[in-house]
Amino acid sequence: MESVLSFNKMIMKPLAPKGFAESNIAARKKSRMAVVVKAEGAGVGVGINPDIRKTEEKVVDSVVVSELSKPLTPYCRCWRSGTFPLCDGSHVKHNKATGDNVGPLLLKK
Repeated sequence: MESVLSFNKMIMKPLAPKGFAESNIAARKKSRMAVVVKAEGAGVGVGINPDIRKTEEKVVDSVVVSELSKPLTPYCRCWRSGTFPLCDGSHVKHNKATGDNVGPLLLKK
């Protein structure tokens, strides 16, 4: 079963320290924005991870960068890789199907 999520609801919120007047917030609005992305389409019990290591309470991987065999190693962030936690390019199909723009995490030695 493939879970499809859409990340199309983006909310822009100004970030300003407490005590700033409204005019100061407006003036700084362009330079200090946070993007909040909310996943839509996921029902109760449906997450981003479709089927990777679902018996574990939490999927956590640690990497010692100095021990990487290649100077650049791609790690999966879309949860669709057949070689998880390494990226196998599955995000390309996922992106085409969902309109998402996820790509790998690149670790450099």
